[in-house]
Amino acid sequence: MALLIKNARVFAPKDLGVKDVLMAGEQILAVGENLAPNLPDLETIDAKGMILTPGFFDQHIHVTGGGGEGGPATRTPEIVLSELIACGTTSVVGVSGTDFTTRSIPNLLAKVRALKAEGVSAWMYTSNYRCPPTLLTDSIGNDLFFVPEVLGVKIALGDHRSSFPDTQTVMSILADIRVGAMLAGKIGFLHIHTGNIPGSFDIYKEIVGRGFPIRHIRPTHCGRIRHVFDSAVEFALAGGWIDITTGASCCFDHPARAVVEALEAGVDPTHITLSTDGHGSVPRFNEKGEMIGLGVGGVEGNLKEVKRLIAEFGMPIEKAITFISSNVAQALGLPGQGVVEKGACANACLFTEDLELKGVVSRGRVMMRDGEIIVKGTFEY
Repeated sequence: MALLIKNARVFAPKDLGVKDVLMAGEQILAVGENLAPNLPDLETIDAKGMILTPGFFDQHIHVTGGGGEGGPATRTPEIVLSELIACGTTSVVGVSGTDFTTRSIPNLLAKVRALKAEGVSAWMYTSNYRCPPTLLTDSIGNDLFFVPEVLGVKIALGDHRSSFPDTQTVMSILADIRVGAMLAGKIGFLHIHTGNIPGSFDIYKEIVGRGFPIRHIRPTHCGRIRHVFDSAVEFALAGGWIDITTGASCCFDHPARAVVEALEAGVDPTHITLSTDGHGSVPRFNEKGEMIGLGVGGVEGNLKEVKRLIAEFGMPIEKAITFISSNVAQALGLPGQGVVEKGACANACLFTEDLELKGVVSRGRVMMRDGEIIVKGTFEY
């Protein structure tokens, strides 16, 4: 099946002006003007007056559900495909969290593969909050080598639910990731849930100071509390990458402000990414500060905050969308993701001029048309 999207203003993320985009199979074949291919079963979409962007990339999302800290009844449900399509997300990295008992890593791999079968691109981090890491095989290196979907290892630091490893332990994990990833032809990352207890960034600073490459260290939740944000900015100014969560709590009035503050502090904009923490548990409190219930973290935060950057902060579209598209793909070493160019994965979002999402293409398949989701998950029909 081939697809030709004509007359859209293309942000690749760079503003290319009005172009046509030709897709076939799962690849973009051409981006240009007045394309007129002679292909069998060609579907044409006239997108005149619309904006076309890359499909969006959420690199921290609880695809198998999160929560569980309040007992079995507080385990949040798994993600379904339509939730991702509804906000233009065509690529994800699945993660596990606190629950190392009922949320197994093989189950995470199965869900990642299910989402791939349903039509989006999906990867994962092995392990959860625990240290030593919870693995699929007998070693970090073997997880990276034998499982294509594994990009690295997740742990938690500075959180009351973490294992509080010391600097040498974290460095040993990083060394195993680096060597395993080299053998697997990947970059390899330590993806770190950053809690509110100080000290995490001191560990990174010491490790980098010993000469270990900073690119393997990837802290997330960098905007949830002020001292973490300030340390994250310092880390980024030293060459690191930081990920700001668009769901749950933030030390600013909204996560978009955290992005702006980081940029104003001099952080390289290509070293900032956004992720939702979608399907984590979100506690609800009364006026006395008592927890009265739990909600499920949504997956729409990335798109919401990018729109805020554009509408409230006047950020150009081509810059704002990088935080959930090209920046993420480049940071993870996944060429062909997060961009609209020849040879890239055939992912795209179509918006009206006032940024209302009307169309989504994932791996060459139209998933949303005229604002209606037309492809849903296996058990959604």
